[in-house]
Amino acid sequence: MFRSQQQAEILALLLGDPELELSLTDLSGRTGAPHPSVYREVERGEAAGLLVSRKVGNTRLVRANTASPYYAGLSDVLTKAFGAPVLLARVLRGVAGIDAAYIYGSWAARHSGEAGKRAVGDIDVLVLGKPDRDELYEALAEVERRLGRPVQATVRGADWLGSGTGAFHETITSRPMLELALEVKRSGPEAN
Repeated sequence: MFRSQQQAEILALLLGDPELELSLTDLSGRTGAPHPSVYREVERGEAAGLLVSRKVGNTRLVRANTASPYYAGLSDVLTKAFGAPVLLARVLRGVAGIDAAYIYGSWAARHSGEAGKRAVGDIDVLVLGKPDRDELYEALAEVERRLGRPVQATVRGADWLGSGTGAFHETITSRPMLELALEVKRSGPEAN
């Protein structure tokens, strides 16, 4: 659907967070794409009306064009394909001892369509199981670097959602949660 993985990741980063404004150097650092590639993809994004930029001194700052008629739909597709849930699932798959993981809090609420009075400052993740915490936090640090925002992990036992009690449990289970796809879906003969 997209010209390249780099194009999709750049658009996902910017369209996935409409308040985010980054320099080309920051975009390159977060996505790992070379600066010339970032420049070309930003040019294409602006020509298509998906991105807007402004100059501050010698720095070009880029952000999503939320006025684009394609913004809402494309943002949703890009977030599902390349955004925070995908990045988190990818790194958490490599951490032993995790039975399930969910995004909760304001990020999950906005993702489910709830309006909010303030921007999402961090991403809250509920991890169920008994992971090695050092390994967990090391994995989450990579996602923090990529998204440019803190990822706050809460670890509970594997059965906590079904058997937990208290105000925190009630708050978590009464609001939107997005389960992370920790299982890699296989198709074809090897899936049987």
